[in-house]
Amino acid sequence: MNASSFAPLAVVLPFLGAALAFLLIRHQRSQRIVSISVLALTLALECFLLAAVWETGAQAVNLGGWMPPFGITMVVDQFSALMLVVSTAISLAVLIYATGQGMADGDEDGPISIFHPTYLILVAGVSNAFLAGDLFNLYVGFEILLTASYVLMTLGGTTPRIRAGVTYVVVSVISSVLFLTAIGMIYAATGTVNMADLAIKLGELDPGTQMMLHLMLLVAFGIKAAVFPLSFWLPDSYPTAPAPVTAVFAGLLTKVGVYAMVRTETLLFPGDRINTLLMVVAGLTMLVGILGALAQTDIKRMLSFTLVSHIGYMVFGLAVASIVGIGAAVFYVVHHITVQTSLFLVTGLIERRGGTANMDRLGGLAKLSPLLAVLYFIPAINLAGIPPFSGFLGKLGLMQAGVELGTPLAYILVAASVLTSLLTLLVMARVWNRAFWRTPEDAVHPDPILLATTTDGSVVRDSGNVSGNNSGRFGGRSTVDLLPKTMVYPTVGLVALGVSLTILAGPLFSLSDDAAQDLLDRTPYIEAVLGEGSAP
Repeated sequence: MNASSFAPLAVVLPFLGAALAFLLIRHQRSQRIVSISVLALTLALECFLLAAVWETGAQAVNLGGWMPPFGITMVVDQFSALMLVVSTAISLAVLIYATGQGMADGDEDGPISIFHPTYLILVAGVSNAFLAGDLFNLYVGFEILLTASYVLMTLGGTTPRIRAGVTYVVVSVISSVLFLTAIGMIYAATGTVNMADLAIKLGELDPGTQMMLHLMLLVAFGIKAAVFPLSFWLPDSYPTAPAPVTAVFAGLLTKVGVYAMVRTETLLFPGDRINTLLMVVAGLTMLVGILGALAQTDIKRMLSFTLVSHIGYMVFGLAVASIVGIGAAVFYVVHHITVQTSLFLVTGLIERRGGTANMDRLGGLAKLSPLLAVLYFIPAINLAGIPPFSGFLGKLGLMQAGVELGTPLAYILVAASVLTSLLTLLVMARVWNRAFWRTPEDAVHPDPILLATTTDGSVVRDSGNVSGNNSGRFGGRSTVDLLPKTMVYPTVGLVALGVSLTILAGPLFSLSDDAAQDLLDRTPYIEAVLGEGSAP
C-alpha cells in the first residue's frame, strides 16, 4: 500500500469532523475539541503525504475500484502535497484564533455553533480541490468550499455582511457556471474529464477549439483567483466578514484558484500560446491592486487590495513558464498564504485593541501594546519584500526568471514587480505610522477604547458604548481582555511560521523547483494516473 492510499482521508476526516461537530451543536466546548483535534490529525496525515512524495514523486489513488479515466482519481504530487500542508496548518491556526475570540467574548459575538462544522467543510473542499485528478471533481471541490464560504461570510446576519455575501455569491455562481460549461464542452470534444487523459487528448484537437476551451477555464479560474480585471468583487466582500473568516478567506480561497491556473497551464495546455496575455494580466494585477491599497484608510480593505496585488506575482511566475519561474511562484504561494493570513489576524487584534480598523482613528498602539506592534511589523516587512525575509527571496526568484526570459515584456514585468514591492512598503509604513507610531490624541476622532485602558491591558466598557466590530456584548460595566492569550498565541505561531520560511528557504526552494520540474515535464503526473509509458 503506497502513501497515496491515505490521500482521501485528507477530505474524509474534515467531513467526519463536521458531522460530529454538528451533532455536538449544543456543546460548544466539545465542538472546539473535535474541530481542533480533527484538523491537527489531518495536518499530521498531510505531512506524511508530503514526506512520501518528496522523493518518490506523484502518486495516484483510484476510488471505488474504477480505473482511470472512468473513475474518480486523487493525485498527490509535490505541489498538491505542499499546498495541503500549508492550507491545513493555516486553517488550524485560524480555528484556534477564532475559538479564542469566542471564549474571550463569552461566545456571544464570537463564532456561533454552526461555525465549526461549516469551517471543517470549507477545509474539506479546499483539500478536495488540491487532490482532484479530474476536472469535475475539481469543480465539486470548488462548490464545497464556496458553499461553506457563503455561510461563513454572512455569520451574524448584519446588513453589510449580507450585502457583501450577495455580491460574492453572484460572482462565484458566474464563475462556476462558466467552469461547468467548459467541462461539458471538454467532455464533448474528448470524451473524458480525467486531467491526465486530457493532457494527451487535448493536444489532438483543432488549435482554435483548444484556445476556446483554454480561455474559458482561464477566465473561470481567474475570477476565483481574483486576477485583474476579474478582481473587483474581492475588496468589497472580504473585509465585512468576521476577522478569522476574513483571514482564512484571504489565505486560502484565492490560492485554490491560483492552484487551478497552474495545473491547467502546465498539464492541460502546455506551451507559450497565451504567456503574453498572462504577463499583461500579471502586471496589471500587481499595479492596480497596490494603487487601490494606497487609497484605503481601513486596514482590512487595504490588505484586501494588497492580496489582489500579490496574486500578480504568482501569475508572473506562471507566465514565465520556466522551472525558475514556476518554482518561485510555488514558493511565493506558500509565503503569501502564511504572511497574508498573519496580517489579517493581527488586524483582528488591532481592531479589538483599538476599537476600530480605520487608520484615521488609531494611534499609539506601539506604546500601548509593544507585542502587537511586533506582530504587525514582522509580517508587514515580509510582505513588502525586505531582505532577508521570504517575501524578498520569492520576489528575487521571480525577477531572476523574468531576466532569464529576456523579452521586453519580461523586463517591464520585472520593473512592475519592483515598483509594486516599493508601494507595498509604503502602504505598510502608512499603517505603522498612523496606527502605531503617532499618539492617540493626533488621530481623527480617536476611539475611546484607546484612552480607557487599565494597567493590565484590559478596558472598562459600558454596554451602551461598545466600540469595534469584534467586541462582545456586555450587561452594564465589564472589564474585557483586549488581547486574550488564546488569540495572541496562534497569531504568534503564524508570524513565527512566516519567519521560518526564511530559515528553511533552501529546502523549500528545492522542493518548489522539483515541483516545477514535474509540472512542466507532465510525465510523472500522467504516468502516476495512467501507468508507465502512457505519457506522450
